[in-house]
Amino acid sequence: MIAHELPSSPPLSTGPSLPRLLSALDEQSGGATSLSAHRRTYPPPTPARRQPAESYIAAVEKAGLRGRGGAGFPTGRKLRTVSEGQGRRVVVVNGSEGEPASAKDGLLLTRAPHLVLDGALLAAAAIAAREVFVGIERGKVAALRAIHHAIAERVHAHEPMVPVRVVELPERYLSGEESALVHLINGGEAKPTSTPPRPYQRGVGGGPTLIDNVETLCHLAQIVQWGPAWFRSQGTVEEPGTMLLTLSGAVGRRGVCEIPIGMSLATILSSSRPNAGGISAVLLGGYYGTWLSVADARVATMDNATLRRMGSGLGCGAVIALPPHACALSETARVLTWLAGQTAGQCGPCVHGLAAIAGGMRELAAGTASLRTLESLHRWGDQVEGRGACSFPDGAVRLLRSALKVFNNDVARHISHGPCSAAAHQPVLPIPSANVVSWR
Repeated sequence: MIAHELPSSPPLSTGPSLPRLLSALDEQSGGATSLSAHRRTYPPPTPARRQPAESYIAAVEKAGLRGRGGAGFPTGRKLRTVSEGQGRRVVVVNGSEGEPASAKDGLLLTRAPHLVLDGALLAAAAIAAREVFVGIERGKVAALRAIHHAIAERVHAHEPMVPVRVVELPERYLSGEESALVHLINGGEAKPTSTPPRPYQRGVGGGPTLIDNVETLCHLAQIVQWGPAWFRSQGTVEEPGTMLLTLSGAVGRRGVCEIPIGMSLATILSSSRPNAGGISAVLLGGYYGTWLSVADARVATMDNATLRRMGSGLGCGAVIALPPHACALSETARVLTWLAGQTAGQCGPCVHGLAAIAGGMRELAAGTASLRTLESLHRWGDQVEGRGACSFPDGAVRLLRSALKVFNNDVARHISHGPCSAAAHQPVLPIPSANVVSWR
């Protein structure tokens, strides 16, 4: 894992400059930061009371923190909504990170577990929650070990806190969908459920439930520690703060880095030392994301306000640089085939629609498709979008459409002349070796 060589931090009494979240990592040991080391910077969180901690909610609202899980929903608004709900309130830390191209949340859980727990417990104090759940995929052994050890350290140190339970999630892409996460904690399968009501209205145990991903809660902990003005000193006016990116593909410096929101994508790629052969395209936002042409990547800035005008978005913060020797259609076909195998199997548009889309994309990659296949792909995308029980098929359609647009010349050549020589090269995009069928 890496951190970009950005300006050094000022004294911690005023909060770190860059990196911020990654400054919580113990670089000397390379392992998880201990509780004693963590407490040299961060005081113990205020225990949750019967009434919400209005000052915490107001600070997060003023800071302008938005969720770092993909949707970018204002975190302060979510805190306030849950705090005003009726019933036993609960905080759920979403550490599933089923996105194969992302490693940021796993890094924080493994290397800075106490920052994660501080954020969760401060969120509990903010909404007067009586319990915290931390959801982590059961295959993420290092993250599970680190968070269990961190909880045990706090118990041994007699730090006051609400009960914190670790929930092991099945290794499925949809395990981190918020209604699926709630359904599993409530004793069901980790599959999305019909909504409304949303979890913030009725979630774990039927009570108002705050669900935030790992990175978001770490930002929350730092906002409480150093204040909204410090948080807003980086980023843009509309999207303040920093964010974590996972860089991979045709770059020499792969791993997790921290950037101010609004930094140019060209600067990020340049500092990541692109391979000598260059870059042919960039996949931004992971497998729910979009392809960007080289021309668009040169002018893109890493903020949703700008990227949305380009039909893209930050998503989970994954950035994959595609080398020229790779076949973009083959890469996209592999991802769509994997996504089709990750459906919850609960609705026709998702089960049958994504399978058909993946099959059509495989035909394009193999050079056996016709213009009719291309027309069908566009039609199937229109038929599937917005019709699933959750947003899972929408993400696959987004990836499909961006591929057909950015690589339209490749599509035409594959239809007219058959597969390109690049299709035989080693795949670039990471795909788990097998689809795990368990949902519990």
